[in-house]
Amino acid sequence: MVHSFVSRCGKSLACIGLLAASVASVASAQAGTLSIGHTTWVGYGTLYLARDLGYFKEQGLTVELTTIEEASMYMAAQASGKLSGSASTLDEILKYRPQFCFKAVAALDESHGGDGIVVGKEVNSLSDLKGKAIAVNEGSVSQFWLSYLLKDAGMQMSDLKVQNMTADDAATAFIAGRVPAAVTWEPHLSMVRSKQQGKVLVDSSTTPGVIVDVVALSCDVIDKQAGDVKALVNGLYKAVQYTKDHPDQAYAIMAKGVGGYLADPKELAAAAKGVRFYDQAMSEKLLGSAGQQGDAAGVIKLANEAATSLQGKPFDVSFDDLVDNRFVTPK
Repeated sequence: MVHSFVSRCGKSLACIGLLAASVASVASAQAGTLSIGHTTWVGYGTLYLARDLGYFKEQGLTVELTTIEEASMYMAAQASGKLSGSASTLDEILKYRPQFCFKAVAALDESHGGDGIVVGKEVNSLSDLKGKAIAVNEGSVSQFWLSYLLKDAGMQMSDLKVQNMTADDAATAFIAGRVPAAVTWEPHLSMVRSKQQGKVLVDSSTTPGVIVDVVALSCDVIDKQAGDVKALVNGLYKAVQYTKDHPDQAYAIMAKGVGGYLADPKELAAAAKGVRFYDQAMSEKLLGSAGQQGDAAGVIKLANEAATSLQGKPFDVSFDDLVDNRFVTPK
């Protein structure tokens, strides 16, 4: 998963505010088309599947997908009106919500074993790591998930000695014995298990609905293209069902679309074991429906707390600020 908060515009997010100010001068969104930016991640495969199987097109919708391996860059493009929206984790997009208006309209997937904490064999709980170093990508979804686990264990980030590294570098440092613990993801978790170089203390299968990816569209796009948003959600549901019914064929199509390190269908299929694609029932549980809040309310609360701590300023983004669940249940 590549969900980094290392902004080329600076950690203050000032550039997002400047770009958002220019939204009014951008031409209105083109009806029948949605453009979405995202990183390379298996959970976004259903977007490509629905596109390439014609599930969007049969409803009169064209979905343009653009890979941008930096959250700050695709959020800046969305703020300036160059993109209709983005695919990212809830905790990631929340940090940009005070700068411009957008809302999550569809749930894509959740990490279900794809993220984890690797530790030495002598470590049996998070409390065993008190006062010790842990490698984690600061400001990323990895640190957000770690903060969730620490809070559940009655701990906080200050109980650990955080060493800032990407998830890949964190795994390398752990395997090399340079740090006693690391927050990382697949395929590094499987590598630690197979080589028995330590163990996976906990993985994201124990925290369903916490690391979750959504499609978030700009508010003006939602207002002006409600029919297109409905077509997007319906197409995604069809793609998830196709994946359940024809996994091998689905993964081959996804791999071709997602590309990058997942261009091999076997690699994508392996990565897919660590996620759960959201069907309608799961989406309703997470995002709610008919004006009722879903389980995402709890994730948003924690994300506010994490962003406040990391950014050094208060974040108070509400569920209604971040989620528009009018399209979750097809009508």
